Amino acid sequence: MTGAATSSATHEPAGRPELAIALEAVRAAALVCRAVRRDFDERLAVAKDDRSPVTVADLAAQVIVSLALGEALPGDPLMGEEDAQQVRADPGISMAVARALDAVRPGIDRPTMEAALERGRDAGGPGRRWWTLDPVDGTKGFLRNEQYAVALALVEDGSPRVAVLGCPNLPTSDGTSVGCLFVAERDQGAWELPLDDPAAAPRRIRVAHDADVTRARYAESVEAAHSAQDEAAAIAALLGITTPPVRMDSQAKYAVVARGEASVYLRIPRGGYQENIWDHAAGLLVVEEAGGIVCDVDGKPLDLTKGRRLTANRGIVATPAVIHEPVIEAVRSVLGR
Repeated sequence: MTGAATSSATHEPAGRPELAIALEAVRAAALVCRAVRRDFDERLAVAKDDRSPVTVADLAAQVIVSLALGEALPGDPLMGEEDAQQVRADPGISMAVARALDAVRPGIDRPTMEAALERGRDAGGPGRRWWTLDPVDGTKGFLRNEQYAVALALVEDGSPRVAVLGCPNLPTSDGTSVGCLFVAERDQGAWELPLDDPAAAPRRIRVAHDADVTRARYAESVEAAHSAQDEAAAIAALLGITTPPVRMDSQAKYAVVARGEASVYLRIPRGGYQENIWDHAAGLLVVEEAGGIVCDVDGKPLDLTKGRRLTANRGIVATPAVIHEPVIEAVRSVLGR
């Protein structure tokens, strides 16, 4: 632990109406993902054109959230990671998605399913309001039965305003159960709730407060292909950090920084890779509302106005404000910029 600051709520989050809609949609999607993982059939995991994996859970979660937003907020567009290609191409996958949905959306027909998936093609951009969704962020973590997240954020004029992260395999901060929801609203703070108890009071979360960066712990991706782990290790060494890194998939890394279990999240760019907006928008707001700073490796704020990718940014650095400057200085020193 690195100075975690989690406390019982003295009051509920203020809550725009969109927050309640997003929370219930993500809760339902996360519970369905957990059920799919419990009875997982590896034959129903396929590779997309970019060779990244997609499962029944990814598709079912996007259908759930897309339908919930479409019914409650029909004028709001959605930028989602998935589309209808797999359910159109494989009747077995289509049937499996429908079965997975039965617990929360019984009787969904294939045209409804396809329309819900295709609704996620919005291109984003500036001066608009739209939602961005990663239905299963960290699909490889899902496949290993490790960490993954359902990540949903409302973006208005380039800034995330509401965010919900559902982390079905992440223990709650008090250790009483497994499965968390993290909610944040701009200028209203960040909160944690147990996934399985809708009646539970939210707990306010805050980033670590220790100003001694040598006592920090950093989080990074499990997959070496996602982040330059050798350079991250060099940054940690330069800062005097000796604690081994927390390695986990998905935006669960943002969650553990937001509640103080890690102090730094490093995603060091490899080659010319450009990050997807849905991989970061929700976690960005959760960390910021918990008292942290999120930027790229050049110290620039993340720019969500350039379409579906963070084309104006390279990599990710998330820290508590109290250690942000020394971390960014170390990143620049190691990367030579």
